Amino acid sequence: MLVPILVASLILIAAPEADSGMSRPIILHTATGDLFGTLTVPAGAGAHPVVLIIAGSGPTDRDGNSPAPVAPGKTLRTDSYKLLADALAANGIASVRYDKRGIAASAGAMAGRRESDLRFDDGIDDAAGWINMLRSDPRFSTVVIAGHSEGSLIGMVAAQHAHADGFISLEGAGRPAADVLREQLVARGVPPAVLTPILDSISAGKSVENVPAGLEALFRPSVQPYLTSWFRYDPAAEIAKLPYRVLVVQGTHDIQVTEVDARKLAAAPNAKLVTLENMTHVLKVGPADPAGQIEGVYTDPALPLDPDLVSAVVSYVRTTSRVR
Repeated sequence: MLVPILVASLILIAAPEADSGMSRPIILHTATGDLFGTLTVPAGAGAHPVVLIIAGSGPTDRDGNSPAPVAPGKTLRTDSYKLLADALAANGIASVRYDKRGIAASAGAMAGRRESDLRFDDGIDDAAGWINMLRSDPRFSTVVIAGHSEGSLIGMVAAQHAHADGFISLEGAGRPAADVLREQLVARGVPPAVLTPILDSISAGKSVENVPAGLEALFRPSVQPYLTSWFRYDPAAEIAKLPYRVLVVQGTHDIQVTEVDARKLAAAPNAKLVTLENMTHVLKVGPADPAGQIEGVYTDPALPLDPDLVSAVVSYVRTTSRVR
């Protein structure tokens, strides 16, 4: 069962006048700590549609950057979510992007909690809190979720609980996480005979105490409860529960999520698939080879977003109506 957000409210710190076309801080208060983000409101009078941008896995922050290494001496530096917020504002669309619980400015929301206390549903509850807050704000005509990578699954479930008006999957997996991890790790040389018992046990909620040395970072005992809560969701089944048309965006040069996943999501009755040639997992155009991507799009925040991505997202948001 999801733990409800007991207190959720919007605070603007040193906020300029509404509709100024500027970005300003935004805070979601929850019963277990504050989450910090950025609200970008376009210029112009009247209510604007707003997009809640949900970050991908790991310590990825509200801008799309992470201290996690992607190569020796290199960390993830894309500014993809910040660039998306700026592009939306230029098209008359507001946005909120936020640091997830335990990440960057929202690190304090994990105070007093151990890693073993964290569950995938915590991220869903947090996203639902943001949706509820934005739906109650008269400045916004509709609330659309744009979930990137792992944020896609978080967003599609939160959209159900908090009744968002629309949903966009950006490079989101279409299969349960255990299946995706199995495929990725086997491709990297992990023997199925070693991997399968671990995944099967965690999926069943059974602790695995003796994890092989090379897999400890991913399957250490303290993170296994989180993985168990994550593995139980099937994205293809969850997206089909949404009662309105949804947009699935997939790049052909994504080295993390495959077009197979996108097609599984797009099999939902009201889904539309947009396949973007040469777009990578971080929403920018790049080469097909992983090394070229790491040297370029994964570590260069100055590179622009794929313009076709912006067009697809803007078009969807502009034609999304309020869910009653």
